[in-house]
Amino acid sequence: MADAKPGLPVIGTYELPRPDELPAPRAPWVLEKHRAALLVHDMQNYFLRIYQHDAEPMRTVLVQVAALIAAARAAGVPVFYTAQHGNQDRRDRGLQADLWGPGMSDAPEHQPIHEALTPADGDFVLVKHRYSAFQRSNLETLMRARGRDQLVICGVYAHIGCTLTAADAFMHDIEPFMAADALADFSREKHDLALKYVADVCGVPLATEQIVELLR
Repeated sequence: MADAKPGLPVIGTYELPRPDELPAPRAPWVLEKHRAALLVHDMQNYFLRIYQHDAEPMRTVLVQVAALIAAARAAGVPVFYTAQHGNQDRRDRGLQADLWGPGMSDAPEHQPIHEALTPADGDFVLVKHRYSAFQRSNLETLMRARGRDQLVICGVYAHIGCTLTAADAFMHDIEPFMAADALADFSREKHDLALKYVADVCGVPLATEQIVELLR
């Protein structure tokens, strides 16, 4: 769980949910590659530094996110990334500063997306301002221009930005799909909470293997 003080917690290891552990969604939606886009959410070194990269969940998450990116590119599915800027002005950071402190600095190692997931030519990198990737970005416009009304979400942190992005997608009439084993969170409890909330309220949790197969 997060500390009471602003800032990110130290995260222990935990096992990712298996496909047979995913909550059943209320929504009947089926992922279709000609309607889908992929969002790689906040996979910057600053946010990943609090994980052990040679242990779960991050060891597997990095592999699964890379698999989703490769499958999307092969299928002609647009790939979007979110990335915050370092050293944000307090006025621009807004209420997030009250909960999480000043955020990432302008240290050169903080802002880059993890080297295993580097954006390619033709991918889109959106500047992240708030929990939801739709806030103060042109994500919806870029999706609509490409005829996309489904969004696969992977990355960190499952119960914060990933869930709020899924909820915001739903409110924009974009069908969200959570890549359940390509997400990481503060704990397995928080991870499961995110998946259950999305399944109950606004989206469809799927395993990475299922998503990759549907994108073929």
